[in-house]
Amino acid sequence: MSPVSATGTAADSEATCPPVGSAVIEVCNVIKTYVNGDTYTPALRGVSLHVEEGEFIAIMGPSGSGKSTLMNVLGLLDTPTAGSYHIRGADVSKLEEIELAEVRAREIGFVFQSFNLLPRASSIRNVVLPLIYTRVPVHERQARVEAALRAADLEESLWGKAPNQMSGGQMQRVAIARSLVNNPALILADEPTGNLDTKTGAFILKTFERLRDEGRTIVLITHEPEVAEHADRTIHIRDGLITDAETAYATDAQLAAAAQVEEPTTRPEAGDVR
Repeated sequence: MSPVSATGTAADSEATCPPVGSAVIEVCNVIKTYVNGDTYTPALRGVSLHVEEGEFIAIMGPSGSGKSTLMNVLGLLDTPTAGSYHIRGADVSKLEEIELAEVRAREIGFVFQSFNLLPRASSIRNVVLPLIYTRVPVHERQARVEAALRAADLEESLWGKAPNQMSGGQMQRVAIARSLVNNPALILADEPTGNLDTKTGAFILKTFERLRDEGRTIVLITHEPEVAEHADRTIHIRDGLITDAETAYATDAQLAAAAQVEEPTTRPEAGDVR
């Protein structure tokens, strides 16, 4: 890889990425440099990777490796200084903030270590929020919320309860349901087992594996090797660079293993989806 300048100009991102065909996300030679006065801090120094539909990948790296910056770029919470980022074939790396917000709400489902739920709102109310933001018609919301809650394996008896009445594992299932409800291109999970005990974390990771088997595309950020082992492949990042570039692109065998999407069944019931 050619040296990267402090500012990360377009000339630094001229490397040609291999063809990716049906990739859900494609990152090509992305550079991210933070500027504070005369100080330039490179966080990403030419990162390229792609993720196919139905893949479950883990991104691993120590503190300061650039994995959080990469997560922010993938989640459209930050924009690259140079390079390109495509979601379902559309270049999102140069969108304005309002356009980024619209694409983010529609195409990215987030699962956070700290859950980020409304503590006194019901599970149904927490899960319906993305549908409100994306202006999904009211009459469609109930079935979609219930399908997402079932897909996340949350017991039906908890649908009307608030997060402050739940365990950590149950709260994370609500968060997973919220990430699924808009049928996004990508589920982005940032240390999703970090606040859970080992047994509960294992159950949550099994849920991600099943979602992968149903055709969901998942990128999980972690620093724990035992968590990354649940993914189809692991991409290691250090000092803003992918350290084992061969894992940044799926092999033919990994692509062939992508599962078929299974449609969830739903049973409409009354609920707080307005």
